[in-house]
Amino acid sequence: MASVVRMPSVLADATEAAIASWLVAPGDRVAVGDPMAEIETEKALVEYQAEEPGIVGRLVLAAGEAGEVGAAMAVLIGEGETDADIDAALGGQAASAAASVSASAAPSVPAAAASAAPAASASASAPANGQANGQAAGNPGARIFASPLVRKIALEKRIDLADVTGTGPNGRIVRRDIARLEERLEERPEPVEPSTDRAASPAAAAPPARPVPAVSAAGRSAADTLIPHTPTRRAIARRLTESKATTPHFYLATECVVDELIALRGRVNETAPVKISVNDFVVMAVAAAFADVPEANVTWSEEGLVAHGSVDVSIAVATEGGLVTPVLRGVEDKRLSGVARETRALAERARERRLRQHELEGGTFTISNLGMYDTLEFAAIINPPQSGILAVGAARQQPVVVDGAVTVATVMRCVLSVDHRAIDGALAARWLSAFTARMQNPIGMIV
Repeated sequence: MASVVRMPSVLADATEAAIASWLVAPGDRVAVGDPMAEIETEKALVEYQAEEPGIVGRLVLAAGEAGEVGAAMAVLIGEGETDADIDAALGGQAASAAASVSASAAPSVPAAAASAAPAASASASAPANGQANGQAAGNPGARIFASPLVRKIALEKRIDLADVTGTGPNGRIVRRDIARLEERLEERPEPVEPSTDRAASPAAAAPPARPVPAVSAAGRSAADTLIPHTPTRRAIARRLTESKATTPHFYLATECVVDELIALRGRVNETAPVKISVNDFVVMAVAAAFADVPEANVTWSEEGLVAHGSVDVSIAVATEGGLVTPVLRGVEDKRLSGVARETRALAERARERRLRQHELEGGTFTISNLGMYDTLEFAAIINPPQSGILAVGAARQQPVVVDGAVTVATVMRCVLSVDHRAIDGALAARWLSAFTARMQNPIGMIV
């Protein structure tokens, strides 16, 4: 019996994802666990594997198209089943599915045909704001065919879709068309002035950022512009608001004298197979502190405290799309060079938006380091459902008192944010004391 393959909930906060590429074609046989597609969200590229065996009967979503979680993206059939069985499985989605399957199997439509077909199907009663409703800016009667993901990318990069020639199915604009346009624009030595006819036309494309009205409730001036939120920014805002509203935070600060750590790092880097950073020592110290105080390695749940058997550290990485937190698993069993190698690989894939699903899930504690920006001290918001996050500042020389005498030492300030539901103040203080001791006596972490 034909079965519908639906868009999975690849990440906890994702409501929509796009098909980055299909790894199968109609007629291919798949077994359970075979890779079928690469699915892209705002933060990661996830390989989708078949959950049941069958023959690929139809690809409902073409490469580059987006769909909500739960939407049909393909149909698997058994021996002898036909298009009628596929249509029956899809129900009301049969018509759109048929268009997608022919598109995925056919070559790109020539530009002239691609522009003519949408024009013939456009509605004469469309609203005046054509581009926002999927119409070409220069021709109110011509509809622009593009997926929601492509429209989001175009909005973020300030690209007028009316200037893009679609090479996807039936002239649909896909991600590669946006990339090609960007490449052409980068090759031009000077910005290209708009033509006289286009500049004079009242239907010319809207500017990338909407001017804000001169008088508004928020008191914005006419010179201000409104930059629409990206899905990633909305997800970050939603999760952080949820964390502050539902998690009772409290904060503890420490100062670590790190002269010995910095000197040890220099000696290690003389022979290490991979360059070691100060942050790699921080990761190791976090794992060692949990080994010293294992009862702090817990998270809150409504049924009870979850005591974790390993230290899985989320590393906060700043990317163009926002903050992501890939997970370094089982740090307590890793060597310093292994931590350095894996951390860099995760950070690189995060910036390239090529993290896998399992690399973003399941962390038990987070480290956020802004020391490279010369930030002395800050407090971070807990990444739910975790119970803690360590905010790491810059290492600076400052006066310290040692045995009653004032001397100069390199000091790093760290602030621990804690979920009071799971960890009380005394327990958090013991953990932070253990962390500080490990940072100030780093040789114990590498022998």
